[in-house]
Amino acid sequence: MSRISVRGFAVASATAVTTVGAVVGVASGNAAQPANDNFEATAADTTLLADIPAGDQAQVQVSSLSEQADVQAAAADSVARKSAEEAARVQAAKSAEAKKAAADKAEEDKKKAEKAEKDRKDAEARASRSSLRDATSFAAQSSYSVSQVQAMARQMIPADQFQCFSNIVSHESTWNYRAVNASSGAYGLVQALPGSKMSSAGADWQTNPATQIKWGLSYMNGRYGSPCGAWQFWSANRWY
Repeated sequence: MSRISVRGFAVASATAVTTVGAVVGVASGNAAQPANDNFEATAADTTLLADIPAGDQAQVQVSSLSEQADVQAAAADSVARKSAEEAARVQAAKSAEAKKAAADKAEEDKKKAEKAEKDRKDAEARASRSSLRDATSFAAQSSYSVSQVQAMARQMIPADQFQCFSNIVSHESTWNYRAVNASSGAYGLVQALPGSKMSSAGADWQTNPATQIKWGLSYMNGRYGSPCGAWQFWSANRWY
């Protein structure tokens, strides 16, 4: 016996019920009319379960149940896939949030460390400045050696700025507080031009290296922010 194809057990059953109802209506004398034109087309194109030989009805029912099982399995797979995708999305969001929190903490720790280091340096600078000597604290001498002038500078200039100051003075006057530039007239350790500018630091600017150091430090701080700022400019331009 050849296998009979149907659109589906559910459709066949529904159609059979509808058709049986129509037949019963005719038998009872009720002239039942189709609900719509599509009914006749559907009935004509559908093999009713009642029209199928009894031996093949079980096969049709099994086939329909198998189709339903396939549909249910596909629906279950879709639900499982969506559930897995949602779980993956939630996990990714949690992972991203954790990474952001870790990055924020690392940035905060970095800022705290930088602030602590800045505070430490500021404290050292303040301590250094508080221990610095003023130009007037040195006893006047008739002459000064290079080592004496350098020792004075170390006591007047912050420790973290001394090397920069020394670099400039070494290039400008080789630590000779009486050095004179023959062409320009610049004078002293820092080669002030004109030399009389240093009178703002003391009337003994020509003979007292401490007065020259005081003026030179004030000039570098005022124009370049610090001796190291002045040295950076000097390195690039060979003057300051």
